[in-house]
Amino acid sequence: MTEQNIALEDSWKAVLGAEFTQPYMHKLKAFLLERKQEGKRIFPKGSEYFRALDLTPLDQVKVVILGQDPYHGAGQAHGLCFSVRPGVRIPPSLVNIYKELQSDLGIAPARHGFLEHWARQGVLLLNSVLTVEEAQAAAHQGKGWEQFTDAVIRRVAEERPAVVFMLWGSYAQKKAAFVDQNRHLVLKAPHPSPLSAHNGFFGCRHFSKANEFLAAHGEVPIDWQLPETVTA
Repeated sequence: MTEQNIALEDSWKAVLGAEFTQPYMHKLKAFLLERKQEGKRIFPKGSEYFRALDLTPLDQVKVVILGQDPYHGAGQAHGLCFSVRPGVRIPPSLVNIYKELQSDLGIAPARHGFLEHWARQGVLLLNSVLTVEEAQAAAHQGKGWEQFTDAVIRRVAEERPAVVFMLWGSYAQKKAAFVDQNRHLVLKAPHPSPLSAHNGFFGCRHFSKANEFLAAHGEVPIDWQLPETVTA
């Protein structure tokens, strides 16, 4: 894996290209090839590993939402955290995100879980680990992706002037603990999963707080209302 042959959006390639020459990335590539050769189904497909970065160029990032792993069911993951393809059942955590959106901003829950509308406005929907194996949650943790996505977050924190970091759950909060809270708005809440959403995710009002911060810093707020009809 070399810097030259990486299919990555130009602004990200300019600041992350050197990551692809590092030993950890070579080991990660070898691991992925080995798992494929063993017949394992890896999600999302290869062309979507970096979908979050491709849809949200570095110079357009306004909000960062951190996830952990891609969904491990067939047809679910497509490179954006919490998002699923049109026609796929909305996962429980996203159902709760929609509930909080409705409580916070009066936005009725979408009938789908496809979040590209957010990504195209500057919401970086980044998983910490960018691949997984079918029916094997966390199968690719500790293989190198975390180091790469740490570099992504670091670049956002350094290069962008005023970004909202929505950190849901202890994992996301630890991963982005280095973000300068004097420069950026760091919003923390429990994870929206059914196991923890009632412990403080509901009522956190992160969506309205994000838009208030963006407006105060001269940025166009995010339109959190998803379109009714979508195509992947």
